[in-house]
Amino acid sequence: MRTCNILSIAGSDPSGGAGVQADLKTFSALGGYGMAVVTALTAQSTAGVAGVQEVPSEFVSSQLDTLLNDARVDAVKIGMLADTGVIRAVVKALDTHELPHVVLDPVMVAKSGDRLLSPDAIEAVRADLVPRADLITPNLPEAAELLGEEERHDLSAMREQAGRLVELGATRVLLKGGHLSGQSSTDLLVSPDGVSETFSAERIATRNTHGTGCTLSSAIAALRPQRRGFSEAVREAKDYLTEALRHADELDAGRGKGPVHHFHRWWPAAERP
Repeated sequence: MRTCNILSIAGSDPSGGAGVQADLKTFSALGGYGMAVVTALTAQSTAGVAGVQEVPSEFVSSQLDTLLNDARVDAVKIGMLADTGVIRAVVKALDTHELPHVVLDPVMVAKSGDRLLSPDAIEAVRADLVPRADLITPNLPEAAELLGEEERHDLSAMREQAGRLVELGATRVLLKGGHLSGQSSTDLLVSPDGVSETFSAERIATRNTHGTGCTLSSAIAALRPQRRGFSEAVREAKDYLTEALRHADELDAGRGKGPVHHFHRWWPAAERP
């Protein structure tokens, strides 16, 4: 069996909890060889985002073409893209190289509340990227933003909204219910034939939730080429994230919302001082 090569196209997070850094950790933890194209630099910590510096779209294209003309890619995770120029560069690469198993995490706002996607780029994501992805993984605020609707707050409304995202052009939608209340966190997967599946997990009591969306989407991308379909990959990815949250308090990586523990299966358990 060959090792799967998984590509992250995303922004950089110096704190290591989200973005490219979280993606590469997740790929490695789940048996994939991680590669990365950086779309933006952030001045960021567990306390928030102090600044964003977009990488010029021409250099994003150069990164993509140089890599993809050389290396086989078995799945792609797309995260923070920052502006329309970068989005166009990614769309061109997807079309030119016909990349498989594209997982789009439409990153718009960080856990701290800081906006990471310029307003004029949302339409480019909606019109150009969503139809090219094999799976999109919005949370409830992101789904509302993509549809131009109010945020939904129950599973029935989530199901309706996920259906409208499919009508928007999405092949598959994993609508994440982490913003709902309750003792469990339920996500909803809607496939091209309209069939929906729910994936529920225990809600872990921790403030260390930085990078959960990045970690889940990159886990799905890492697992998809190793599994029979998206349903199996989503289920296993959600289990992985739940355990990474359960062990998050063993890390001591900042004073704000810290990262999840990507290597909880391998590192010895440690209690925070």
